[in-house]
Amino acid sequence: MPTVYVNPYIGRDRASGSEADPLKTIAEALQKATAGTTVQLASATYSSNNGEKFPLMVPSGVKLVGNEAKKGNGYLISGSGEYISPSFARQNIAVRLDEGAELCGVSVTNSASRGTAVWVESTSPRIANNTFASSAREGVFITGTAKAIVVNNVFSGNSANGISCTRNAKGEIRGNVFQKTGYGMTVGDNSAPLISGNKFIENRCGLVISGDARPVLRKNYIKNNAQDGITVIAKALPDLGTSENPGENIILDNGGYDLQSTSNQTIISVGNQLNPAKVKGTVEFVTSEVPLPNPNPSETPPVSPPASPPPESEPPSSTPPPVRTTLTDIRGHWAAGFIQAMVDRQWISGFPDNTFKPDESLTRAQYAAIVAKAFDERFEREASQFSDINADFWAFEAIVKANRMGFLSGFPNGTFRPNDKLTRVQAFVSLVNGANLRDGNTNLLGYYRDRAQIPSYATEILAIATHNGLVVNYPELTELNPMREITRAEVAAVIYQTLVAKGQAEAIASPYIVAASGLIPEPLSDIQGHWAQSFIVELVNRGILNGFPDGTFKPQAPMTRVQYAALLSKAFDPSPKRESANFQDVPDTYWGYLPIQKAYRGGFLSGYTADTFKPNENVQRIQIVLSLVNGLGLSGGDSGSLYKFVDKDEIHQYARDAVVTAVRHRLIVNYPNQEQLEPRQQATRAEVAAMVYQALVATGQVAAIDSPYIVSA
Repeated sequence: MPTVYVNPYIGRDRASGSEADPLKTIAEALQKATAGTTVQLASATYSSNNGEKFPLMVPSGVKLVGNEAKKGNGYLISGSGEYISPSFARQNIAVRLDEGAELCGVSVTNSASRGTAVWVESTSPRIANNTFASSAREGVFITGTAKAIVVNNVFSGNSANGISCTRNAKGEIRGNVFQKTGYGMTVGDNSAPLISGNKFIENRCGLVISGDARPVLRKNYIKNNAQDGITVIAKALPDLGTSENPGENIILDNGGYDLQSTSNQTIISVGNQLNPAKVKGTVEFVTSEVPLPNPNPSETPPVSPPASPPPESEPPSSTPPPVRTTLTDIRGHWAAGFIQAMVDRQWISGFPDNTFKPDESLTRAQYAAIVAKAFDERFEREASQFSDINADFWAFEAIVKANRMGFLSGFPNGTFRPNDKLTRVQAFVSLVNGANLRDGNTNLLGYYRDRAQIPSYATEILAIATHNGLVVNYPELTELNPMREITRAEVAAVIYQTLVAKGQAEAIASPYIVAASGLIPEPLSDIQGHWAQSFIVELVNRGILNGFPDGTFKPQAPMTRVQYAALLSKAFDPSPKRESANFQDVPDTYWGYLPIQKAYRGGFLSGYTADTFKPNENVQRIQIVLSLVNGLGLSGGDSGSLYKFVDKDEIHQYARDAVVTAVRHRLIVNYPNQEQLEPRQQATRAEVAAMVYQALVATGQVAAIDSPYIVSA
């Protein structure tokens, strides 16, 4: 991709734009830039005093970059120009971003009257690692049908708001810091962004949510704001968690209320740290009960293989013969083909008045009734006893069958909740598990614009569903809407697609089926040029290791013991060498129970004591070496190879033989200094990927990768 360089001190606007011959102004560079171009700024102040013409319009697909590591410190864009907004008329803005544009590693301020630093109007740009400070109005204004990705920025000292999100805007606001800036964020009209992992501290108010806005708030830290932590007005209804996807927001110690609502909607709070004594308005607090949660989103829980069916399993029955039923309300409906096919085969029913009500939601009991008719899978488990379902309940037998086939489970408190509405993500989890589907690359999830709304426990499930053609999205193929209640039409479509995937139904043509064969896995955005890129890419492509739903890999992040166990299970599928362990901190309901037991039985990992495993503790580099040598049963090596390491004295005596063997088999990868083992340091995801890949090379499962950081004997 071409790079154009800008330096206002030594550049000239008739220059070539090379690093040796830079342009003088950003405005000139943006005029010359085409999609795929990176405009690289020198450390400087870019203002009208240096010839800049505002507003700066960043074209589609162009990336404007300063220094992301410094969050734009020393790369200041300061100015204002007139912009006529289709949704808000005349505005004073510094920068506007077109579709697919990127703004990274700069500081932007607009001190003009009612000045906005960055304006996003009905486009989908990426705004990352910047600083937005001291603007007369807000740092970033998102409006129209925009779907901006705003990540890891700092908002400080803006007079009105850090971010304003309005009209029908969506997108993702993740990992930002809003401090001492007007209102941290305002969300209004019909906007519905995902707001996740941000810090709102010492602002006038953390968030103000108004109009008919429906933002999704997850894992935010909202504390010490002068007025309220969150203010909700009009008919707004923020999503503060569900039983399947708790909010995990920390909302404490704000000057007024932590949560104040004058909305006419009942706000449901699930799984948040929130003091009820500092809540005003109609707010219902619900305890989070998530079946098999994944507390660590770095690795999604693996799909468990089915158990052997008990002798009393029901044999598969034959497909019912088609019976034509005329429904009066599906003509011209996008899902008419799926609905009619399901009804004709008696897998789903209409209503006595010959309607289907395709756009109505349905309950877990109603869904169980459909699944019990459509599928005759072999029973995978004994029947569960649900405390809230009696034998005379209308759907009792269907629920029992769906449960025993593996399509539906209950909740940790022993309930089934038959009248709870089913969400789209719950439907996909049910169908993938019940139909025993496999394969799927989580990088395919980059296709979905709202991928960040996928609960961490379901990312691998959604990848499998996408790979197998289960996903049907109407009206926008790229909008998954995982947390929305599923409609009867959508249930008909996705169940039918599951039957197609299993070879039990003929395919129906539809423009709303997400065709995995036409998707290109999204490249991981943060490993380009990384020393471990080749190792990571190979493992990801083989489905052994996953990136995150936001398209990153986070190569420098640590890896927990349970995540490492999941990786070992996928990479080596170890055969058992010993009996299972009874770890008190790994109950059989824990998402990582199976991979931990598999890695333990295969000899790769042991507990800290006879009954503790410490699944959430980060693994050390020496532990990676020990686990690979022991699990693979490797031996040999020259003890003199210890002298390759300048920090050999830090290697415990019990681990020295394993290190010698690891050197012989080229398992150890040291970056940046091949001679420094750093045995007691936490292993990064990149280091784990590299050494696991080298273990696969040592066992003849993959081809070797040339790297200067592999330690050789």
